[in-house]
Amino acid sequence: MQQFNFISIKLSFFLIVGIIVGFYIEFKLSIIFPLLIILLALLGIAYKRKSKSGFPFFGIIAALTTVSIGVLVISFSNPKNNTAHYSNHLKENKSEWIVKVDEVLKSSTFSKRYIVNAKNCDGNKVLGKLVLNVSNDSISPSFKVDDELILIAEAKRTGKPLNPYQFDYQEFLQKKRIYHQLNISNHQYIITKTPSRTLFGYASSFRGNLIEKLQKENFGKEELAIIEALILGQRNAISAATYDDYKNAGAVHILAVSGLHIGILLLLLQFVLKPLELLPKGKIIKLIVLVSLLWAFAFIAGLSASIVRAVTMFTFIAYAMYLNRPTNTFNIIALSMFFILMIEPLFLFQVGFQMSYAAVIAIVWIYPKLQRFWYPENIVLRKGWQMFSVSIAAQLGVLPISLFYFHQFPALFFISNLVVIPFLGIILGLGALVLLLTILNALPEVVLSFYNFLIKSMNSIISFIAQQEGFVFRNIPFDSLQLILGYLIIISLVITLAKPKFKRLAILLLGIIVFQSWVLYKQSETISKERIVLIHETANTLILRQKATILEVFGSPTNFSSRILQDYKTGERIDSILISPLKNSFSINKQTLYLMDSLSIYPHQKQLDYLVLTQSPRINLERLLDCTNVKRVIVDGSNYKSYVARWKTTCLKRKLPFHDTSEKGAYYFIKD
Repeated sequence: MQQFNFISIKLSFFLIVGIIVGFYIEFKLSIIFPLLIILLALLGIAYKRKSKSGFPFFGIIAALTTVSIGVLVISFSNPKNNTAHYSNHLKENKSEWIVKVDEVLKSSTFSKRYIVNAKNCDGNKVLGKLVLNVSNDSISPSFKVDDELILIAEAKRTGKPLNPYQFDYQEFLQKKRIYHQLNISNHQYIITKTPSRTLFGYASSFRGNLIEKLQKENFGKEELAIIEALILGQRNAISAATYDDYKNAGAVHILAVSGLHIGILLLLLQFVLKPLELLPKGKIIKLIVLVSLLWAFAFIAGLSASIVRAVTMFTFIAYAMYLNRPTNTFNIIALSMFFILMIEPLFLFQVGFQMSYAAVIAIVWIYPKLQRFWYPENIVLRKGWQMFSVSIAAQLGVLPISLFYFHQFPALFFISNLVVIPFLGIILGLGALVLLLTILNALPEVVLSFYNFLIKSMNSIISFIAQQEGFVFRNIPFDSLQLILGYLIIISLVITLAKPKFKRLAILLLGIIVFQSWVLYKQSETISKERIVLIHETANTLILRQKATILEVFGSPTNFSSRILQDYKTGERIDSILISPLKNSFSINKQTLYLMDSLSIYPHQKQLDYLVLTQSPRINLERLLDCTNVKRVIVDGSNYKSYVARWKTTCLKRKLPFHDTSEKGAYYFIKD
């Protein structure tokens, strides 16, 4: 573990602590600046006296200073600390905006989506990012990066998830410091004629021209989509079926240009540029050319955040390889992390950043240990073992993160990676040639056919692996404490196997015991739980009744609600789901619930604790309330909005509690 004693690793750790603290606890800059100045002064004093005392005063102050820097850099991105942020200039209604397209997102069925930078709001120069949704129809144009639009729209906050355990899109955007979205139709904007250009815009235009050229070639549709993803970082054209195949085979990571691609590209360039070392000062020339080519690839791939992050990381690693000191690799990785987080601290909360660094650190740390464990003399076995070792190391590094975010484990990942990684090396190397020949309009048919066949073969193999459903474990419950304990177990396991000692084995066993105890505790919580929930879904009604590990669903689940049910099953550690017909009345802890649907049948009971209105019943609610004593009215997403508005007004007049699931989310009749 000596390699983890580098100062850069310690600094990165405390910087991360500061970023996390600053993100979840909002500090004013007027507090942080004076505190940081005081700590810097104390750091100087501690440095002069560190040799005079055995107490680690200097180390403690240095750690606190680094934590404070982390708090500071994350606080700079907080709009409350920046008067120029658009949120400080918003009105209650619509505003006039000038926005610049920063990123083109994948379109949905109903809208084309973009991330835009605000430049002006009601005549005030502002900054900050928003999501722009433009109604999707046959005549709506597609905007490009750097396009500037003038529009009138109301900035609306992104909503919280309306159902339990749904993906929290609001939290996802907030971790990118995006708080609002603008919704416009096809004719509610003006495109400025002379927008300012940025490097990102030039990169996006260059990539767009390459994609247009590739589309004119005779590639298959799915093969072209994979080429765009692997070489150009553009995944929008990949079909849902192909994406699911890669996900179920444990190879979805190759569809996003990331650390894996840049790492393979780095190794290829190291081999190709090796003759440069024969020149005077050849090693430094090779490093400069190598880094320049990596950044050229980043430019071709559109300079997205994930690509820039990966190329930055491997630029540092290329420098470590130039130094030819393997023990420095950890130091360089930590320095790259420190550098990236100082510039963009919000990267810390992105899954891609976490998985990239977890995989790289695991490979650098675990791979050499696996090679020392067994080194076959046979070259075929040796190369196979090396590929398998890289796959195992990377998978161990990302396993807890993958289970935490995706709750899925493809057991055949090692087979996928043994197939994909060699394919990927050839595809990236040959892809560079294909792109160059495409730009020159000189792509031979034989090269095109071979490249198309190569990618088609990879897709076929991945599809075959994905079809082995018995090896894909889905809906695995895994919370944040299990994430931490999972890494504790993996780290302890590797350390113990590398050099067995009683203390190391004790820590490993303790981690396993705590992990199992937590799982048993969560299971006991579920066994003692009873819950009834009205789910929000447009044009459908679903009521969930949970008793221990059995979930009974009243209603007819659709494709949309099936996903809600699977998320609920995972979050609550449910064993089985039963589907039952929807009933009109339920008894909840001696309380009565009556569900009135489109048949508008009045309840027989005169006392109702809950009245649930679904499927837009044509009733006079005031008359119903006059003849029935109702304590609470609840409406779900199956009702017309005009009906809901009328019912809400009636309840407000009578001061009767009213719950609309489209505004407040799912309703819990029995809470924990």
